[in-house]
Amino acid sequence: MRILVDADACPVKNIIEKVAKIFSIDVIMFIDTSHVLESNYSKIIQVDQGKDAVDLAIISSTKKGDIVITGDYGVASLVLSKGAYAISFNGMYYTNQNIDRLLFERHLSSSIRRSGKKSGHIKKRSVNMDVNFENALYKLCESIKSH
Repeated sequence: MRILVDADACPVKNIIEKVAKIFSIDVIMFIDTSHVLESNYSKIIQVDQGKDAVDLAIISSTKKGDIVITGDYGVASLVLSKGAYAISFNGMYYTNQNIDRLLFERHLSSSIRRSGKKSGHIKKRSVNMDVNFENALYKLCESIKSH
């Protein structure tokens, strides 16, 4: 088991490494060449810029049993199909039970935006979101390690 991170816009990199160290799990952070990232714990994989370049690198690297941390429902859907686990930056588990609904809602929001209307707003990151993410990642790692 490894933790693979869509790290370009990831607000919880330090939390991921903190939890990974507790469970001795390797972390691989994926970024494109427009970003710079250094870590004393994680392996950093830098890919070319380009639409979905990081997403494709994550998907092709994912193996059964890995944990993928992403905010992208499409990436989550594909890693779930590989037998991996997926979790959002806010601590929501992507599952086979909720991914179709999430993808449909994304489609509806996209349609609304294309028609010129606003489909909602992005909430400012809060300490509570970080706590929820840390708790969710810890529980997921604990559950996987105990099996």
